Amino acid sequence: MTTAPDDARRGASHLYRAMRDVVRSMDDTLPGKFEVTKEGIVHDMMSPGGPHEVTAARVSRRLEKVMPDELLAHNGTPDVEDVPEGIMRHPDVVVIAWSDLDVEGSVDPRTVVAAIEIVSRSNPENDWVGKRRDYPLLGIPVYAIFDPRTGSGAVFTDIHSTPDGPRYAVRKDFVYGEDVTIGEWTISTSGLPRYQDDGAEEGGSREA
Repeated sequence: MTTAPDDARRGASHLYRAMRDVVRSMDDTLPGKFEVTKEGIVHDMMSPGGPHEVTAARVSRRLEKVMPDELLAHNGTPDVEDVPEGIMRHPDVVVIAWSDLDVEGSVDPRTVVAAIEIVSRSNPENDWVGKRRDYPLLGIPVYAIFDPRTGSGAVFTDIHSTPDGPRYAVRKDFVYGEDVTIGEWTISTSGLPRYQDDGAEEGGSREA
């Protein structure tokens, strides 16, 4: 039997919606973060608090000090969703206009100015590989990664077409202690906490 393209698209859409409903039902009952990609459901076992959450909060605060008032660096992990692409992600921080955040349901990824992820211990490939692939597909123009495992990170920009789909063309690496530019705004990375080798977590300095 031959499946028509429209039937295939409808089938993919039904499968995506089923996975999304499963993810949303698990979000309030199980620890960690659940997301939907073209490859299925991803579970990231983030630890509550510690360097992951401290880094997200500090990056958010530092960006909001230099951004215009109509923008915010939101770290409430809203859904960023594209149903036709079959992708639903929860960035650790999104730079977005207040008006674009003020919507029912998921945020339109094409209103996101920048997405920022803090690499977790449990699934670093989700941030370095999966989201680096998905965010240009969603049209997010800037993607920044902070990695408390290594005290380093990278900012990806300039989406361009490739045989494998949209990808970021430019990567700028940084190490903690250097200034980093995300979109139009430059912030310090000094004092950001690191994961300890033994699995315990460091708190870093107290300054924002």
